Amino acid sequence: MNKVCSFCGNKNFRVRNVQYIYRHDDHLLMVNNVPCEECEYCGEQYFRGTDLEKIEANFKAIYSSGKKVKKEIAVPVEEFTEI
Repeated sequence: MNKVCSFCGNKNFRVRNVQYIYRHDDHLLMVNNVPCEECEYCGEQYFRGTDLEKIEANFKAIYSSGKKVKKEIAVPVEEFTEI
């Protein structure tokens, strides 16, 4: 079975490591170097379910169990109607 991008129909993909941002409510987790297959035409990214489950478990460990993270950054937040 050949892979086809569900967004644009392209059949060409490249393997990349990307930054993945996991968000739940008002909490964020940025994870670097997550492997994915990316459509060469439109850039749509496809991740393995096991990798996403791993990220979700890590997110829960950070926000519910206080797991230490490698790095924290401050992120400015604005309301569009106020800029």
